[in-house]
Amino acid sequence: MQICFIEDTLLHGGTQIWVAEAVRYALAQGEEVTLLAPEKSWIVEQIRGTKAQIATYSWGDVEQKIWIDALKKCDVALCTVHPPRGGFHCVRFAAKAIYDANLKTILIPKTGTIVPEYKREFYQPKENIRSAVITIAKFTQYYLIENYKIAPEKVNLIYQGVDLHRFQSSPETQAKAQKYYPLPANAAPILGCVGSFEERKGQAVLLKALSLAKKKLPNIHLLLVGDGVDEGKLKKLVNEMDLAQNLSFFPFTKQPELVFERVDMTVLPSIAKEGLPNVLLESMSMGTPVIASDLGGIPEVIIGGETGILVSPNDITQLKDAILRLWQNPAHHQAMSQNALDFMRSNFDKERQFDRFLEFFYQVNTTL
Repeated sequence: MQICFIEDTLLHGGTQIWVAEAVRYALAQGEEVTLLAPEKSWIVEQIRGTKAQIATYSWGDVEQKIWIDALKKCDVALCTVHPPRGGFHCVRFAAKAIYDANLKTILIPKTGTIVPEYKREFYQPKENIRSAVITIAKFTQYYLIENYKIAPEKVNLIYQGVDLHRFQSSPETQAKAQKYYPLPANAAPILGCVGSFEERKGQAVLLKALSLAKKKLPNIHLLLVGDGVDEGKLKKLVNEMDLAQNLSFFPFTKQPELVFERVDMTVLPSIAKEGLPNVLLESMSMGTPVIASDLGGIPEVIIGGETGILVSPNDITQLKDAILRLWQNPAHHQAMSQNALDFMRSNFDKERQFDRFLEFFYQVNTTL
């Protein structure tokens, strides 16, 4: 089977890391793979050197012929649903290319995040082509069926999973984490927040909660790991709130396991637009307890205060209280760590989930 992965973004993040891993996994299983993505994008650089065919296009001037030439070789095309840019949207453009060239390629939009202003055709193209949808969270699956009125048989849930071999604690990763993330000797507790620096990720909310928690835990320390448009704004806020001694910025990493090895808890303070974040699953797989916003698909893995702690989005006091409660109760911290680890091992083995993606591709190729 020939599989095309479409990534219409220049950015890097959890989704793009997953695509890079999925490409390598499919190749290892003997599948033919094409990557269709913008020139000079992060994902293109990750796939160079593999046996995947790479088709690139200009970010500013997308040519349909390039897409048609890439798609006509492929049985299925998995297209991540990204935000529209101007009048262009990758799913809609891919659907039109398939329709105009009368291709047999099956288009599969994949999404974990719900954005209410997105159009229905970002998930269910208008063109008369073969298509299905994959969601990576139950919340998203339900939303597409109930709000966009997409037929239930068209919307398929497949969790992405975690590389359980990679995301596990060991003396080696502990030593590397100490080296990569040097912190004050008296830092405790150590919080980690991994993700793009943008408003929806809620880092500003976390800084305010950190300022409150600092009154009871003067040596509390936060690792903010990532990059993005709000980096300058966040650094300014750190100075205004006198948090410089309690916070360290580190750049985007392809080794988030070292962050989770270094911290006592991971915090995801998102305030909008979340599906089922990879960093949440990865942290839980490392046995690092998680505090996260009750948003999107997050409650599907943070259950009853057993595998993690849920807080209301944008609630600074609730977030502060959760941090204090988790740190001041070591037995609860330990139990939550083990519960999260057991839950991931039972339900989110990435290798098993990659197999399910491949099985689905074969299924739709014979039934649609």
